[in-house]
Amino acid sequence: MSKRKLKRQLTLTQVIMLGTAGTIAAEIFVLTGHAAGIAGPATVLALLVGGLLSYSVAINYCELATTYPVAGGAMSYVREAFGTGILSFLVGSMDCLSSTFYAALSAVGFAYSLQVFIPFLPIVPTAILIIGLFSLLNILGVTQVGNAQIILGGGLLAIFALYIVAGFICPEGFSWNVFIVGESIFAHKEFWTNFSRILATIALVYNAYVGFEVIADDAEEVNNPSRTIPTGILVSLTLCTLIYVLVGLVTLGTVPWQDLAGSETALTDAVRHFIPGWGVPLMAVAGMIATLTSINSAMLSATREAFTLGRDGVWPRMFSKLSRFRTPYVAILIIGGISALVAIIGLVDFLSYISSSGYLFVLFWGSLSMVRLRKLYPTIERPFKAPFFPLTPYLAGVTCVLIMAFADWRALLFGAGVLTLFTLAFYAGPPINRLLNEQFKSVEPEEDLILIAAATPQTVKSLVHLAAVVAQASEDAYICVMSVIPESTDIPLASAQQLARQMKPQYQSFLNQIAVDTTSQNIALYSKVRAASSVADGILDEIETRRNLKLLLTGWPGPLHTKTWANNPVKIALQKAHTNIAVLLDRGLDEVNHILVPVGGGLHSRMAIRLANEVSMADDAQITALRLLTKGVEEEEVEDQTLYLAEIVEEALNAVPANFELRVSQAESVEQGILTEVQRTPYDLIILGASEEWSRDTQLFGTIDDWVAEHAPCSVLLCRRHEPIPLAWLRYQVKTIEKELSL
Repeated sequence: MSKRKLKRQLTLTQVIMLGTAGTIAAEIFVLTGHAAGIAGPATVLALLVGGLLSYSVAINYCELATTYPVAGGAMSYVREAFGTGILSFLVGSMDCLSSTFYAALSAVGFAYSLQVFIPFLPIVPTAILIIGLFSLLNILGVTQVGNAQIILGGGLLAIFALYIVAGFICPEGFSWNVFIVGESIFAHKEFWTNFSRILATIALVYNAYVGFEVIADDAEEVNNPSRTIPTGILVSLTLCTLIYVLVGLVTLGTVPWQDLAGSETALTDAVRHFIPGWGVPLMAVAGMIATLTSINSAMLSATREAFTLGRDGVWPRMFSKLSRFRTPYVAILIIGGISALVAIIGLVDFLSYISSSGYLFVLFWGSLSMVRLRKLYPTIERPFKAPFFPLTPYLAGVTCVLIMAFADWRALLFGAGVLTLFTLAFYAGPPINRLLNEQFKSVEPEEDLILIAAATPQTVKSLVHLAAVVAQASEDAYICVMSVIPESTDIPLASAQQLARQMKPQYQSFLNQIAVDTTSQNIALYSKVRAASSVADGILDEIETRRNLKLLLTGWPGPLHTKTWANNPVKIALQKAHTNIAVLLDRGLDEVNHILVPVGGGLHSRMAIRLANEVSMADDAQITALRLLTKGVEEEEVEDQTLYLAEIVEEALNAVPANFELRVSQAESVEQGILTEVQRTPYDLIILGASEEWSRDTQLFGTIDDWVAEHAPCSVLLCRRHEPIPLAWLRYQVKTIEKELSL
């Protein structure tokens, strides 16, 4: 089955800004002084060599990302080259985790930068707020992310252009006499000392070049990927290399490297010489913008990795869910939440080591996968073909190893620890799941109970028939038909209890006359008559005593009147019963040959799909799963929603059964769409999951559900899967916001 895809929306300008502005982060501000302390004026040479070495990786990614223009970046390439085993899992997980923690690090960096202008600003709340803002941008669509990057990146590049130009032309700026102390740019006389210092400097700053990886991670959302991706990667890396080299040259040519050695404010120290007064605040603004662009690109990279891991089934499937904006909103919310949690617990500095070690691990295997892919698929179409193959992938691999050899030992140690944990999770996860399933299975009741709450004898027959069909689909199930005698002014509770005992034999005798389905299918059926202060209390009290209750099945409560809902047993049960509920409006249910299941996508829709599948087994009924869209949507959206519908059915049933027809239609409204479908094809039963409105006092199951029940010409079964009312309320609020934002 085809997989859902993200929507191609990113333009070349947006891609270049994602790669450029997303790469230029706090490192250039913080690490320039540290690099000067290691290599002296040769820092500029190290910056140039670091950029040139990065081209070996960049060229590989140009070929890989255009050959496989899908989300996921290195994980997708490793998966194609080495399969869906442990290596693919580790590369994808490390890439996602590295970007997640980098987003948190950048958010805290932004808060500290902003504190320069607002000293009393709290760090953690500010970091969480900015993470939430960019999470919202990601949910609204990658176009918004790209536009934000253009605005922020344009401002950042303008400030750096001003810094470079002013540094070279102002009298107090760059000077060769300041830059070169003596006759050479090398700070030491021994060749190997200088050589090792340059390598150490490259290792220190190398992460500042790999921002172009976000373009590969988000290749599935790039317009015209064959041209845009390689252009975006190479242009962004070239711009970053030029900016780093020129900024380093201006900085070390303005202030002697000995004075800058170890400084974390090297650019600020230099700018106050040639732009006195407003130069320092300007660089502070540049630092803030750099952290914002880093958050933006890191969030984009991490969430698309998580989306791919979920879509491939490596991580939980929920990570691959797409919103109406065609963005992986579940992955975005979880990644944003983890980033915020890292900022809260204060482990950002320590966990930032994952970024350096993780990125090197990812780049190493991502580049080497190209060698294997060339051998496995020599004739596959490659819109961009890396020159000098196999030199580029091998050079990229050697570069990564060289960088790791001179990297901080804490980064390598921490990365090794994370890889070990992921490896244990990969191999230990399935056995642990099987063990837990067996353990839970051993304590579960042997049989499931379907409880029928019958108000009148007229509804009992169809409810018993339906319950028998559902019970037959279960391995072990039995049915209890219960009637409640409520306390009233004429019948006190003690008298009601006595009446219940007297009615029990008569009620069971009545059931025996209609229980043909259950006896032929060897399903246990018994009756119960109980007294209670009200019908609703009787139902709820019975549910509380049943640990093995699978489903509460009851009849339609009659004409809907909002004023009487406060005391309506069905409404009370819907809001208070801690179990799944189905309500049948019977318009003739002797035989079911064709079932319609309108699918909205929530958990109640999944319950409707499962019920439809169980009901269909009795008469080999055909099922139409229908997803309705408003008119005017594009053909690509219809295709995407068809794939989404297939995913929902597959998630509910583990596969799409042969008797399922998947249909996506367009209509003015969902209600009219369902009615049109029923008029087009004769259906015997409509099974519809509740909307989030079931928890409110103004609807029974929801506006659409209630309308369909009253106007459909066939029988209707409405169902509600158990969930706490606060969760249902929150889900309703989220959907309301989504609708408003999409208008």
